[in-house]
Order: sequence, then C-alpha cells, then structure tokens
Amino acid sequence: MGPRVAVIFSVANLTLILAQSSAAQVPGLSEFHQASAEIRHYYFSLSDLIFVIGAITGLLGGLRVYANWQGGRHHVDRQVAGWLFSCIFLNLCGVFLRGLFGL
Repeated sequence: MGPRVAVIFSVANLTLILAQSSAAQVPGLSEFHQASAEIRHYYFSLSDLIFVIGAITGLLGGLRVYANWQGGRHHVDRQVAGWLFSCIFLNLCGVFLRGLFGL
C-alpha cells in the first residue's frame, strides 16, 4: 500500500506543477483573477445599495400614487404597473448578475 500512495502523490504533484506552469504562461490570467476577486468583493455592497435605492424609490412611487388617488385622479393603473414592473426588473437584474458572476 505504501508504493501505491507514493505513485498517487507523485502524479498529483506532477499535475499540480504542470497546471501552475501552464497557468503562468497564459497572459492576463492573474489580472483576470484579480478583477474577479474585486467584483466579488464589491458585488454584495453594490447589491445592498441597489436594494436600498429600490426601496426608497418604491416608497416614493407609492406616495405618488397615493397622492394622485387622493387628489381625485383614480386612473393610476399605469403608474402602479410601472412601479411594480420596475421592482420586478430590479430583482431580476440582481439574480441575473449573481448568476453571471457565479456568486
């Protein structure tokens, strides 16, 4: 069992060395990994910021619809649909970007 483990360990080391040497030869790979790490670092902060902005604009939109309703303009269907679909769009953008960046 000892020689078998040594062979597996040697093959694993050789594979690791080949992978590292081939990765070092690809230009721009380290920059790509650095940019990917920065995107992952900032994604969650930006995601929270976008949700806060979406919540504030949703509240303002709701107040605007309420003011129009109280002002006697009862045809606010387009405004309600616009705000609803913008909230759905905001959530779908977040899901799409999370899938795009693999987070």
